[in-house]
Amino acid sequence: MNPFWTVSLFWGVAVVCVLIALAFVLPALLRTRNAAAKANRREVNIAVYRDQMQELDADHASGQLTEAQFQTAKQELEARLADDALSQDTAPEPARASSRKLGYTLAAVLPAAAFGLYFLLGNPTALISIANAQSGATHPATGGATGAGGEHDIMKMIQQVEEKTKTNPNDGEAWAILAKTYAAVGHWPEALHAYEKAIKLQPEKPSVMSGYAEALAISNNRVLKGKPTELVLQALEKDPDDLKALELAGVSAFQDQGYAKAAFYMKRLHKLLPPESPYAQDILAAQKEAERLVHKSSTGLDSLNNPPPAENRAAQNAAAAKGSASISGHIDIAPALKSKITDKDVLFLFAKPGQSGPPVAAIRGNVGKFPVEFELNDSMAMNPGNKLTAHKEVTLTARISRTGEAKAQSGDLEGTLTAVKVGAKNIKLVIDTVRP
Repeated sequence: MNPFWTVSLFWGVAVVCVLIALAFVLPALLRTRNAAAKANRREVNIAVYRDQMQELDADHASGQLTEAQFQTAKQELEARLADDALSQDTAPEPARASSRKLGYTLAAVLPAAAFGLYFLLGNPTALISIANAQSGATHPATGGATGAGGEHDIMKMIQQVEEKTKTNPNDGEAWAILAKTYAAVGHWPEALHAYEKAIKLQPEKPSVMSGYAEALAISNNRVLKGKPTELVLQALEKDPDDLKALELAGVSAFQDQGYAKAAFYMKRLHKLLPPESPYAQDILAAQKEAERLVHKSSTGLDSLNNPPPAENRAAQNAAAAKGSASISGHIDIAPALKSKITDKDVLFLFAKPGQSGPPVAAIRGNVGKFPVEFELNDSMAMNPGNKLTAHKEVTLTARISRTGEAKAQSGDLEGTLTAVKVGAKNIKLVIDTVRP
């Protein structure tokens, strides 16, 4: 939905709710007695006076009242009856006039108080952010600007949030909202400043980490390598479903030509999005492109089925000579399990620092003819801050996945080698078990 209509619908519903509340309160306060009500009152009074007259007649007949007493009481009763029965009762009762004044006051004060409290204690900028997200006005990684009219409205909201940060400079949530809103209109220097404040006050919040990473990358020609990528990985450790962190991780992998990792992050992100949204379609296209590049990449298992040209291999050897740690060898499969594999299965190779924990390097490829040659090096690192170079030995696990998922599933075929020295050559890893 267009942001204008989203915001208009919100305020329209808010006004209707206020009117409904007033509809319950005002009628009782503004209602005045009509002529019929006044007539009913006179009829009741006349009936009362009639009963009193009958009582006077009875007391006179029984001798309880003398003739003079009877005539005096009768005249007084007739005078009161005439005054009340013939009265127009045009003057409103003081209490009723007071109720109408209260009703008019509530009609003016209640809406003003409701909306005033919302702007004072609520979060108006969140409405704008949601509207922009629904309309696709802001892309999580590129931070595209909104239209001129929408930006004007957002800037008004920004001023209100800025006032909150001035009043309470330690309000981390206000700084985070301000940063996100600046990012929504493409004001990246201001967004970066606000995120710097927010990350100091909320250093463990995943959305702040990923937002700060994006602002840092934008200010550095959109390069994610270094601090931005570290923040993204930290955000994913705390919240694996952080949308912005998943996208930035995928973009970072693309920039480093780690296409298998890029495909993994994009696939996970796509599963969390409404499938028909334009953003989801963009992510799916990125995932397919990454998967296509995996087959052509010299760092993927597919390329190792067909060894790279001599000049590429020489470049890899030169890099190793300069100190880039690597492990190389080949993967084979036990003869008893060969009948269980299909062309649709996916082959993974992981290097872990121990029996468990996240891998320090991984590669992915389609199942081909065995044995399959491989080489793991720092370019396959899952985390730039945790590479093969940092370890003396690792555990290697080769897995044939039926579903194409990196996570182990029942029925997958596996083989493992422990205590493999980093730098080892001619490693033979055999896939010989079926996961229960």
